[in-house]
Amino acid sequence: MNGTSDDTPAPLVEIRDLHFSYGSNSIFRGLNLSIARGKMVAILGASGCGKSTLLRLIGGQARPQSGSVTVEGQVVHELDTDALYAMRRRMGMMFQVSGLFSDLSVFENIAFPMREHYDLPEDLIHTLVLMKLNAVGLRGAHALMPGDLSGGMARRVALARAIAVDPMIAMYDEPFAGLDPISLNVIAELIRKSTDALGSTSIVVTYDVSESLKMVDHIYVIADGVVAGHGTPDELRASDDPFLKQFLNALPDGPVRFHFPGKTIAEDVGLAVGPHG
Repeated sequence: MNGTSDDTPAPLVEIRDLHFSYGSNSIFRGLNLSIARGKMVAILGASGCGKSTLLRLIGGQARPQSGSVTVEGQVVHELDTDALYAMRRRMGMMFQVSGLFSDLSVFENIAFPMREHYDLPEDLIHTLVLMKLNAVGLRGAHALMPGDLSGGMARRVALARAIAVDPMIAMYDEPFAGLDPISLNVIAELIRKSTDALGSTSIVVTYDVSESLKMVDHIYVIADGVVAGHGTPDELRASDDPFLKQFLNALPDGPVRFHFPGKTIAEDVGLAVGPHG
C-alpha cells in the first residue's frame, strides 16, 4: 500500500530527495515536493535559494547530484536526447527577462515554437498566433519588434509564447519582476486565466509573496536547500512557524538575519570602542 487512494491522481511533477550544487555551493539538500496536474503552484524563497535552478532541473537543462525529478512518471535526467526533446515540446517557459528574439517580430516570436515543434500550415499558424496575442491583449501589436515594446508588453508577449502550443506544464520565472502595479496585476490574471482555460499546470517562481497568495492553489517556500513550508495560501497565512511568519509578512525580526554572520563593524574597521559604546 502506498497510502494513496485509487481516485487520487498521481502528481504531474514529483521531486524526491533532490541534491544539487554549483561547485562547492550547495543549493538543494534533500528537497521534496510534488505538483498536482492542473494546478497553479508558486515556488517562493529568498534570492539565491534555487528557485530558477529548480525550473532548470524540471526542464532537464541541469542534472541533480542525487535524488530524482519526475515529470508525468518519467525521470527527467534519465531520458535520452529524443525523449527529453519530446517532453520539452509539452512544456512552455516564460523567462525571467522575457527572452524574446530581438530580431523577430512579435508575430514571429509566437510562431516560433509552433514551427519548431509541429508541421502546421501557415494559415493555421497565422490564426493561432493571433488568437494567443488576442488572449494577452496584443493582437494589434503583432507587427512590432521587441525593442518597440514596453516592459509590460514584452512580458505579455513572453506569456503568449509560453502558452503558444498549449503546454502540459507552463513555467514562469519571476514573471512580475520590474513591473508596475497595473502590468503586474494584468500578468498575474493572465497566468491564472490561461492555467484554468488550458487545464495546464503552472509553476510560478517568484519572490512576490502578496501576489502569489492571491492567485495560486498551492505554495512551496524553499530555504536552506529544503522545503521550509507548504500549503494553500490560507494554510500558510495561518501558520505559526517563525520562518514562514517572517517571510510571508516581510518582518525585519525573525530567524532570517539581514547581516551575514561575521565580526562586529567595530572589529572589522578597527574602531576603538569607548566606555559608552
